[in-house]
Amino acid sequence: MANDKLGRPSKERLAVLRNQVSYLLWYGKLETTVAKAKAVASKTEKLLTLAINTYQDNVTVKKTVAVDGKKVEKEVVNDGVKKLNARRKLMAFLYDFDEQREPKESLANFKARTDGVNHPLIEKVFNVYAPKYAERAKEVGNFGGYTRVIKTKARRGDAAELAIVELI
Repeated sequence: MANDKLGRPSKERLAVLRNQVSYLLWYGKLETTVAKAKAVASKTEKLLTLAINTYQDNVTVKKTVAVDGKKVEKEVVNDGVKKLNARRKLMAFLYDFDEQREPKESLANFKARTDGVNHPLIEKVFNVYAPKYAERAKEVGNFGGYTRVIKTKARRGDAAELAIVELI
């Protein structure tokens, strides 16, 4: 059994990888085996780099919208070609998570906060992580190093070595 194959057929391996990368990007931290942690960290770095390189590619377009029977021109910000391609690649790989209401958040505030957001995980990658890590790359002077793998204890039962993967 090779470490890079994770002891699974390719369909199962990719499903586990997609699930764990999505979980890591949504929650910021994940505990798994060392082999899976390394695979998850590698794939997460690649997806974040793709988002960081394209998150500023926006195009402003004028659209004519009917408001109360009158035609009004409105400026809309759309994704540019590179950002749209990156968004589609992320959507093809990642599983989506549903946005949850915060404790003590009213339904009206929740609806206002999530209005127009169809894919919360993708929006989080482009609106939260990409600007954060792009700023960090300017300060440090190089890209990469968005995740860290910390080896922890052996799992009870099968003594598999566990690790925590987290976003820096």
